[in-house]
Amino acid sequence: MSYNLLKGKRGIIFGALNDQSIAWKVAERAVEEGAQIVLTNTAVACRMGTIDELAKKTNAVIIPADATSVEDLETLFIKAQEALGGKIDFVLHSCAMSVNMRKKRTYDDLDYGFLEKTLDISAISFHKMIQVAKKLDAISDFGSILALTYVASHRTFFGYNDMADAKALLESIARSFGYIYGREKGVRVNCISQSPTPTTAGGGIKGFDGMLDYADRMSPLGNASADECADYCVVMFSDLTRKVTMQTLFHDGGFSNMGMSLRGMTQYNKSFVPENTDQETGKIIYG
Repeated sequence: MSYNLLKGKRGIIFGALNDQSIAWKVAERAVEEGAQIVLTNTAVACRMGTIDELAKKTNAVIIPADATSVEDLETLFIKAQEALGGKIDFVLHSCAMSVNMRKKRTYDDLDYGFLEKTLDISAISFHKMIQVAKKLDAISDFGSILALTYVASHRTFFGYNDMADAKALLESIARSFGYIYGREKGVRVNCISQSPTPTTAGGGIKGFDGMLDYADRMSPLGNASADECADYCVVMFSDLTRKVTMQTLFHDGGFSNMGMSLRGMTQYNKSFVPENTDQETGKIIYG
């Protein structure tokens, strides 16, 4: 159902890869609510994914850009304004990747070169994106900027590795830039802390299926789906939330405020098994 919440608004969606992506769902919902959008991802991701299908469905323009490149971002914001016919009203940052996680490096054995890439792609790109947009005056007054995050920025989650550090930095950037951009232009900057969601990126997290089940059992309302996250993003892009900024907004069915649920305790009592150990060394694996 459409409420025309974004009628006449122009937006940029970062990070749509395929129909499992939260960014993909956000793009679909934004257009359903009346927005015009530009889709962007790296040139490699545009070739590997199915973003062309999304562009056809949403009548969107694709402008490839590396979110870690200031030059690419400058070109993106200039071309997006030309394509859409004016300043940008909303932006979604949905960029995250950990080479350490892909290479199965544990948190106490990180490759620091990989860590720098994790932070650059998953967090510093958010700062670059906002800084470029601000210097170009590309965002409309009272516009809305969103990034996707996860509760592991606040709490320790086995297997989430250096991505937890990246998400903590991401949220700090939202607060810091939210103050500056808010005072000068009324632009809102927020993060949505989403439930674990089955996406291509999520599949790279160690023990993701268990994390998904655990969160669902612990949450009074269950896990929030990608479609439900898209609904929340649309509300945050709309004029209904013009006084909400610098926040990490939990969209997780109540998980972030839970200690232990009956369903979680019941499952725990069924699963007394030996600690997770390395089969070769016999040592406990903590990260």
